[in-house]
Amino acid sequence: MTEAQGLPGRRRAARLGLAALLAAGCAPASGPPPPGQAAAAALLGRRAAALRERDPAAWSATSTGGTGQDSLWARLAGVPLAGWAYRVTGVRVGDATATVEATLRYRLRGEDPAPATARRLLGLVRHEGRWRVRSEEAAPGAAQLLWDQGPVRARRGSWGLVLGTGSAGELAAFARLAERAVPVADEAWGGDWPRRVVVLVPGSLAGTAALLGGEPDAYRGVAAVTTGSPEPGTPADRIVVNPEAYRELDARGKQFVLTHETVHVATRSVTGPATPLWLSEGFADLAAHRAAPRPLTAAAPALTAAVARGEVPRALPDDAAFAFDGDSGALDRAYEGGWLACRLLADRWGEERLRAFYRAAGTRGGQAAFREVLGTTRAEFTAAWRAYLREELG
Repeated sequence: MTEAQGLPGRRRAARLGLAALLAAGCAPASGPPPPGQAAAAALLGRRAAALRERDPAAWSATSTGGTGQDSLWARLAGVPLAGWAYRVTGVRVGDATATVEATLRYRLRGEDPAPATARRLLGLVRHEGRWRVRSEEAAPGAAQLLWDQGPVRARRGSWGLVLGTGSAGELAAFARLAERAVPVADEAWGGDWPRRVVVLVPGSLAGTAALLGGEPDAYRGVAAVTTGSPEPGTPADRIVVNPEAYRELDARGKQFVLTHETVHVATRSVTGPATPLWLSEGFADLAAHRAAPRPLTAAAPALTAAVARGEVPRALPDDAAFAFDGDSGALDRAYEGGWLACRLLADRWGEERLRAFYRAAGTRGGQAAFREVLGTTRAEFTAAWRAYLREELG
């Protein structure tokens, strides 16, 4: 029998005994009684209200750090917030400290149609006769938020919002990329999407991995990743930049990557588990290539070399081919193959049918989309694609 099964009565008695002591005025003489869930929620409610209203006195009354440079208050000073609230999920009490587990719900003004959520861990301490917040960080196993990594700057425009921990010049450079990317994505996709992007620029590869809740090696060499949900009423997608990989790109490459990721934002609402990666990645590459065209063989060097060796792929790339932890040459061939499959679709059936095919694949799967939208089969299309590769790259 486990402890949880065998001692429920003792635990209830211990809690009742503590409650009786506190009610009798027997709290420790050194300060206020240990905070329960309701008291912690009240403290965090005052903290959240102070932040939303930008009230420094109210914030200082809840914090040991005041509004100093190292406090969350200072790190969030440049972030346009429309909402900030905590829901307490657990409290652990020590002698003079307490740890609060909470879910944070926040919104970026003008960007998030619904709150984003994050699991947080807040450290409380008795300070000047009351409980105050000493620290706040990501809960164990949860992703960081950008302001966990330092003071955040913001750059806003009609195209959306760039948030970063770097210099104003770095943010301005990403703002210019975003300003050019949004209309390209809109021309490629059209339809119902916000026509805005949110770009997060941490200071390092480690910072990128922390925002994505992963390990740095998983994102080494990946210049940017888009996160988000296709469900309605969810926060805006985030394009998370890896600044170390981005610095290795030339001007064309930097624009290509941000345009590619912006297309993912545009198509998010109709991209689902049934959407094959060759289609979602190929469509994003199709738009990005058209905005910055190059000779075909220069734009698809891995497949050009394969075709020259007589190694024309036998099948469209499967989802596993797009994993970043494998052979880089195979990954390049997967992206190039997806792009050229979408290019063939647009050339043979037209742009509107390509978009219709994308929508159908997201809801009904690729096989149904080939039949219903294009009047063909996956096998027939694959044969046409293989011939297209020989013709265009041979």
